[in-house]
Amino acid sequence: MGEKEKLQIAYSGVQGAFAQIAAEKIFPDADLKSFASFRQAYEAVEKKSCDYAVLPIENSFAGEVAQVTDLLYAGTLKIVGIFELPVVHNLLGIPETDITQIKEVYSHPQALDQCSEYIYLHGFKKRVATNTAAAAKEVALLKDPSLAAIANRETAGIYGLRILDEAINESASNTTRFVVLSAGKEPKSPAQRKIFEKKEAFSLILIVKNEAGAVARAITTIGDFGFNMRTLRSRPQKNLLWNYYFYIEGEGNLDSVTGVNMLRALEDNCEVVKLLGNYPADVILEG
Repeated sequence: MGEKEKLQIAYSGVQGAFAQIAAEKIFPDADLKSFASFRQAYEAVEKKSCDYAVLPIENSFAGEVAQVTDLLYAGTLKIVGIFELPVVHNLLGIPETDITQIKEVYSHPQALDQCSEYIYLHGFKKRVATNTAAAAKEVALLKDPSLAAIANRETAGIYGLRILDEAINESASNTTRFVVLSAGKEPKSPAQRKIFEKKEAFSLILIVKNEAGAVARAITTIGDFGFNMRTLRSRPQKNLLWNYYFYIEGEGNLDSVTGVNMLRALEDNCEVVKLLGNYPADVILEG
């Protein structure tokens, strides 16, 4: 793929963020572009300055990334894949320090939450950062021997930090799921097409009718057509007080005759049925 043909991939965070690592593993030959927020990365694809966005949607320990779910609800992009990245948090400090000098740790709120027991046992104070890589960058700039970042191993090398302790997150199975979002473009190369060609899982947004049993009927409809629903989450509609939409993930191909019929049946029972994407089942990226 020539320089001009390289895919442009948007992610949120500075170099070394978990999203950047995931994007690099999914698109090893692409140009990665960093954005300050999930919204900016999302809008870069909507505005067609980037081909895809790679954004976190859920962590196995801390739960959903609500901001990204809300972007899926309100925006126009489609999910073309979901990838799982094992998350290992490490304690990083400047080269001149050691763990006995650390008094405060700096990281994203979810990373702090995922390492809460470790932080409590060591008596560290917590400081919040926009993401883990930004925390590591700040620690490197401040050069404070009492301040450490919680971030991944790759970040230590990028910002010249020392790994003071490894694998400090409470759950050994800590994993973040990343959605790959597209404005509807076909993948540019056979390799990319191969990644996204399978239709094994799907995501939907539903707004059910305001009547008794509406949610139950929608869930039953999915099962009646033989599709296994594995995720159901509600989120508030920001413009309507005490009204909610539902984010659903299921297993199966909605391009099939059965899938098309299921969507039609849902439309009879719901005010809004938005198909976010039909894509390969979660692909595990090597950590």
